[in-house]
Amino acid sequence: MEKESELIRRCIEAACQSKESVEKWRRQRRTLERLPSHLSQSLLRNLLRRRLLFPSLLEVFKYSVEEIDLRGENSVDAEWMAYLGAFRYLRSLNLGDCHRINNSAVWSIVGMTSLKEVDLSRCMKVTDAGVKHLISISTLEKLWISETGVSANGVALLASLKNLSVLDLGGLPVTDSALNSLQALTKLRYLDLWGSKISNQGALVLQRFPKLSFLNLAWTNVTRFPNLSALECLNMSNCTIDSILEGNGDKAPLLKLVCAGATFMNEAEAFLYIKTSSLSLLDVSKSSLSRFGVLADMKMLEHLDLSSGTMGDDSVEMIVCIGANLKNLNLSSTRVSSVGIGILVGHVPKLENLSLSHTAIDDVALSYIGLMPSLKVIDLSNTNIKGFFLQPGTESHVDSTLTALQNLSYLESLNLEHTQVRDPDLHPLLSCKKLSHLSLKCVSVTDATLHLLSSLPKLTTLHVRDAVLTTNGLDAFSPPTTLRVLDLMGCWLLTEDAITQFLKKHPQVEIRHEIVQNLSTEHQTILNRLSTSQQSLKGPQRNKKQGNLPMPEFFVDQRLKYNREELLALQFSPLSLQSPHDAGSVTPNV
Repeated sequence: MEKESELIRRCIEAACQSKESVEKWRRQRRTLERLPSHLSQSLLRNLLRRRLLFPSLLEVFKYSVEEIDLRGENSVDAEWMAYLGAFRYLRSLNLGDCHRINNSAVWSIVGMTSLKEVDLSRCMKVTDAGVKHLISISTLEKLWISETGVSANGVALLASLKNLSVLDLGGLPVTDSALNSLQALTKLRYLDLWGSKISNQGALVLQRFPKLSFLNLAWTNVTRFPNLSALECLNMSNCTIDSILEGNGDKAPLLKLVCAGATFMNEAEAFLYIKTSSLSLLDVSKSSLSRFGVLADMKMLEHLDLSSGTMGDDSVEMIVCIGANLKNLNLSSTRVSSVGIGILVGHVPKLENLSLSHTAIDDVALSYIGLMPSLKVIDLSNTNIKGFFLQPGTESHVDSTLTALQNLSYLESLNLEHTQVRDPDLHPLLSCKKLSHLSLKCVSVTDATLHLLSSLPKLTTLHVRDAVLTTNGLDAFSPPTTLRVLDLMGCWLLTEDAITQFLKKHPQVEIRHEIVQNLSTEHQTILNRLSTSQQSLKGPQRNKKQGNLPMPEFFVDQRLKYNREELLALQFSPLSLQSPHDAGSVTPNV
């Protein structure tokens, strides 16, 4: 089965190699119509990725493709939609961020009988008139129209789509009256109303959606709303919160609660009506929450984000109470120090992701972190970590404090940007055989670090920014075979030649550096100017009455006669078509 999949993949790649290869199989239209749906969709995705898909080519897919994702494709317009409207079995159509889609384009899919999902997110030219086209598709079950030009009146029109279970109205001016018009949508499970004009009074209508399990009220004026018995996920980010899910009856089985940036009027009452024992995710980052006693009953928490808040060492005990199932903990930009990390030791056995960026922790914390055996991702950026301890009364340092991380056999990602670690302090990382992402940004890192890290067998992404790397160091660097991204931004000693040579030797590695960006810009500028110059020559020559000249079997690119400096100079020269070696001759009038 695996060999068959590999064969199919190669066939699809061969079919998408060039315009010529596309034209060959395009003529075999009947064969393509018999192609299984998943293979047709794979072929379509590859054509789109290689920029070989054009409107009329869509016609050959109209009997086989069921799902189309055109997100962000700015070329998609009414012509494309005209072909898509003829797709017999199309179930899902994603046009998010296709900014040329307007009401006329939407008209092409009017009355489609198989279409169940349509995404028009951020298609600003779609207005109420476009909604009138959409409501003719009675089979629609999922609709995304966030950040479009639809008004409250257009939202009210959606009431006729009785089969809707997912409705995204984010960023639209939905009023209490418009929301009240949607009461007929009793199958709704997902409702996004962020940035709407809903009030506490309008929120009472939410009780009319008995199956509602996801609700987003971020950036609204809602401060309290009634109990919703089926609600599992609630987002009230950047809201002023008074009371959540207030009311009688069974408490909602809430699993995820996001209140990032929220202001709590009464912290005790805000969580009073929530069944906190069922929560698996809580995000109160950047919020005003200051009393963390509410965490004590959240025994099922797996994801906890307290970043940019008031959490300090004195409140870490509340995390200890709920640490048994915790997998992700974000304490970035809090008042937690190494003392607080020490309190956690032994109480977070399943912790996989730990973020301590912009905290006051130092090297002492590393000894505690090394006792959290399940850790996979650690962010220690912008902390006081030095990588070593000074011996009392001397200026010499003892063994690297990063030795503590050798116990973390599952460690995959480590961020040490804006710390004070030096080359010799990084040696213990060689024991982290699963490390695939490493980030360093420190002026005390040199060529020795590059040489050291070449021994990490699974390293795929390496950031060594603002380091003192030399051309010799980069030339001697033998990257692991797994390395795909090498970020050298800010390494100002590196030269263009050194980076170019490295790219030639290791084409599988993507280098990020200021020189690479400049080279790309300059190269494109040169090609554009040369192309323009060549076109100006070719135009008049077509009018000459000459015999047909034989086409040579090969040609020599005349740009090879120039070095880079000469090419750059020629860009702005009035004699840009004249070779510097022929300066004495006169260019004939064409």
